[in-house]
Parts: sequence; structure tokens; C-alpha cells
Amino acid sequence: MTDESKVILYQVDGTVARITLNRPDKRNALNDALIAGLKGALVQANDNTAVRVVVITGAGSDFCSGADLESLRKISEASVAENISDARSLMELFMLVRSVTVPVMAAVRGRALAGGCGLASACDIVVASSTARFGYPEVKIGFVPAMVMAILRRNISEKRAFELLARGAEIGAAEAKDFGLVNQIFNEETFESDVTAYARAFEKVSRSAVALTKTLLYQTDGMTFNEAMETGVGANVIARMTEDSQLGIARFLKKE
Repeated sequence: MTDESKVILYQVDGTVARITLNRPDKRNALNDALIAGLKGALVQANDNTAVRVVVITGAGSDFCSGADLESLRKISEASVAENISDARSLMELFMLVRSVTVPVMAAVRGRALAGGCGLASACDIVVASSTARFGYPEVKIGFVPAMVMAILRRNISEKRAFELLARGAEIGAAEAKDFGLVNQIFNEETFESDVTAYARAFEKVSRSAVALTKTLLYQTDGMTFNEAMETGVGANVIARMTEDSQLGIARFLKKE
């Protein structure tokens, strides 16, 4: 059995912060302790200026199977106020992923279902093994993947989103990539090394520029074209004044 005091494993390897959901015997199902631990690890990674990318993965054969049985039981017996508090806690996790300065990447092996699929979808980048499975089966038990809808609708087309959410079916990695839910697919046999190589590519680009890019991309969501362009002007000016930009321009001019 997994030690419940270590439901989240956190490790920094050079510029890569690795967060591992560590409930393999429960298929890394979400509960209060895991959600709280994941939030804490994300904050810790965000505070480490050496970190260039965060990788979230699952111990064992699955990424995350969604809420565990005890959490579902608690939901069914909870009051309105308790359910609001519980839902907000999950919302805070999804929003925290977007507020982390550096890219947050989900490395999905096995199944990413329900809230687990929501967690993957909330990440900036999703890479998957060729055998990974994705799905939102909530409707099968009368539940609604409500907060995830706001994320998914921004990731994929409206009709694809409705199909995934309303049918509750699982799809494979190739179909998920075709939908736009997955960025890259890696072979199962070389998955770990491929994930590491992909993550380390962020060492070759400016940390501050990537941070500004992430902020601007999500900030302009929902803005009019003119508003987005004006916001871009501000970000452009900020980027020009950063140390990374000054050094990068100097290197480029010297090279020329």
C-alpha cells in the first residue's frame, strides 16, 4: 500500500521539476490530500527560479483515474456549502496551473479519466504514451465535468468538446491528438527518456520570454482583437526591457 503521507512526490532535476501523483494502488485517484499536495508542489516549483518546466505524471500504470470512491461518497452526502467548497478547491488547482510562471506539462501514461483528464487538459502541454487513454465519463453517473468544460472548450472545437463530455467515452492517444487534446505522442518503450528530452528543450529558450508568452496567451483569451493587440504592445515592451532580451540581442549582434 502507498504511504498516504506521500501522495505527492516532488523532485527537481536540473531545470525540470517533477511532480508525481503517488497513489498507484488507487490509480492515482484524486482526494483532498492529493489535491492539496499537488497545489503545494506547484507553488514550490513556481518559487524556484532554476526551474524551467514542471512535469506532472502518475506513479504506476495510470496517470489519474479521477475522484476516488471515498471522495465520491463524500460528495453524495455533502451539503450545498460543502460541495461548493470542494468544487472550488479543484477549481483553484486548475487555475493554479495557469498561474505558474513556467510551462506545466502533463506526461500521461495509461488512463487519464474524469478529473484526471481535467488535470491533464488544464496543463499547458500534454504529452502521452502511445497506449494512453483519455475520457470524461462523469455523465455516466449523472455528474457534469463543469469546470473542465471551460478549459476543454479553449483547447478543442465546440463539437469535439461536446462529443467528449456528453458521450462519456474513452479515446486513445492518437484520437486525442487529432482532437487537439494532446501535443505529442511518444512510444511506450522510450516514454520516460522522450519526456525528459522534450522538457529539457525549455533550457534553450528564455525563461522570462516563455513566462510572458504564457501570461499573455491566457490573458488575451476572451479579449477583442484590438484589446489583445494593445495588451501585446505592453508585453512586447516588457520583453524588450528584460535581461534575457538585452543579452540575447547583444549575442545576436555580435554573431552578425
